[in-house]
Amino acid sequence: MAVRAWDPLVGDAPDGVRIATSASDAVRGAELVLSLNAAAVALAAAQEVASALHAGVIYADLNAAAPSLKVAVAAVVEASGAQFADVALMGQVPGSGARTPSLVSGSGAAGYAQAIAAAVAAPIEVLSATAGEAATRKLLRSVFMKGLAAISIEALAAAEAAELGPWMHAELVAAYEGADRALLSRLLDGSRIHASRRVHEMEAAREMLDALGTPSRMTQGAVGWLEQLAVEGRG
Repeated sequence: MAVRAWDPLVGDAPDGVRIATSASDAVRGAELVLSLNAAAVALAAAQEVASALHAGVIYADLNAAAPSLKVAVAAVVEASGAQFADVALMGQVPGSGARTPSLVSGSGAAGYAQAIAAAVAAPIEVLSATAGEAATRKLLRSVFMKGLAAISIEALAAAEAAELGPWMHAELVAAYEGADRALLSRLLDGSRIHASRRVHEMEAAREMLDALGTPSRMTQGAVGWLEQLAVEGRG
């Protein structure tokens, strides 16, 4: 299997990978193209190489991008006769590399999964032929995972300002280690049942964070959600 790569910012490549002279040179004659860029340039990258694609090629976009952007990239790719795979990496790449679990959708989803399975033992779930479906699931999960990270950072920053950092860290560890289906039910149901009371509790928490001089972005967001749930409950 011959592998060509192009990165305008990096001149070196692993053993067995040939550095192409341009993005178009990298994809010309390829059977599988992997786009590993930033979402901000994903569409431009596809447009740059579109003329070098042909029928039978699978163009896989592995960038963390909005579903609408995946659809736009698919339109560019499929206009060339190639197939498009919307690939969503669903785990940490460091340590897993090419074996990172992923979801894939789009016209080239099945072909992408088959090609990758033949090269590496990566867990891949094929969803559908609809571009953007994999991205939708990834970003929905990101709302939770990145939000969880943000609220943890906010809580620890406040605790450290209150000289309670180790205690707060232990509280977070205990909560994560004890997380289960029952905890999720309590969080969801309890927030609706006790929304009015919890609004005041989180307003007090926000005032405390302000007094400590630490960010309260996530806490303010929690206040807003509880206020909405309280209104819905009264309705």
